Amino acid sequence: MAKAGKQKNQEVDIAKVRERIDEIDKQIQSLINERAQFAQQIGISKGELAEAVDYYRPEREAEVLRAVRERNKGPLRDEEMLRLFREIMSACLAQQEPLKIGFLGPEGTFTQAAVYKHFGHSVRALPFATIDEVFQEVESGAADFGVVPIENSTEGTVNNTLDMFLTSPLKIGGEIELRIEQHLIGSMASLESIERICAHEQALAQCRGWLREYLPHVELIGASSNAAGARRARDEGGTAAIGSDAAAEVYDLKVLVNNIEDRADNATRFLVVGRGLLTPSGDDKTTILVSASHTDGAGILHALLQPLATHGVSMSRIESRPSRRKNWDYVFFIDLDGHAEEAPLSEALTELEKRSSLFRILGAYPTAVS
Repeated sequence: MAKAGKQKNQEVDIAKVRERIDEIDKQIQSLINERAQFAQQIGISKGELAEAVDYYRPEREAEVLRAVRERNKGPLRDEEMLRLFREIMSACLAQQEPLKIGFLGPEGTFTQAAVYKHFGHSVRALPFATIDEVFQEVESGAADFGVVPIENSTEGTVNNTLDMFLTSPLKIGGEIELRIEQHLIGSMASLESIERICAHEQALAQCRGWLREYLPHVELIGASSNAAGARRARDEGGTAAIGSDAAAEVYDLKVLVNNIEDRADNATRFLVVGRGLLTPSGDDKTTILVSASHTDGAGILHALLQPLATHGVSMSRIESRPSRRKNWDYVFFIDLDGHAEEAPLSEALTELEKRSSLFRILGAYPTAVS
């Protein structure tokens, strides 16, 4: 009898808890709609026909997300709470017309996942075949922003993205860091049926240890993207691919083996490109493009970067690329801590520009919030 009574009490408690959850859900829904109404007022204040891009402020979103992370006491993890708020902001922004975001396609790529991580799902994600096309569509206004890969933690820089900044007027408006989980996907019943694996060269490189150990005799074929490899695996018997859960879902494939990447900390950094510079958000990076003349003599790079040391500015990344102006002439892409408009970085950049034969600020943007 005592046991039965205890079970009844538990049922009553559960019923009360569920009732309270229902009340909270109503409050959450009401508050989200109230937030949407205020977001609508901001849109109207910009003009009755204002598009989302006219009042989208990445620096403001970064401030909101940092505040969400700082006040989060659990039990939800920071990552989960940030994802919820991104989707709320995305839905509120899209009430009139959603943002149009170009990305390196096709559908099912990690770049598309980066789009949704940064902008939420209430956007129009537009796949393009090449990085060049993404830049062109944003420049023309057909897309509001673009998302392109810039570097992988194990395989290094995506040079095509860097080279686009040599001629493009676009500015960097954000960065996205995405954990990369590579799965072996296909339509076959067992690994023994795999004759070839088709995937992007970087994906093959990120998984080379696993492939060498478990599928040493399988042919490896490079593709323009993992999604292109998945599409071939869907259409061709004996072909498997490497890709994400999303790619498996889009191309109706099974996940044969999870997480075949060689490094558990495998991650890719993406850039958001747009048509304007952003104001400070409180925690920013600045990316510059600089070059110095060969006539400056020995120690050119050291002399060029001296203002950064003088003003105590931290440099997180530097890459050199051919300038395309003449043979053996190089430019440097540099990531710096801080915003170009704020001291001490602004002072350092003023001095650095005087020492440069080429100097451009490619973007000053919020540090990735994750």
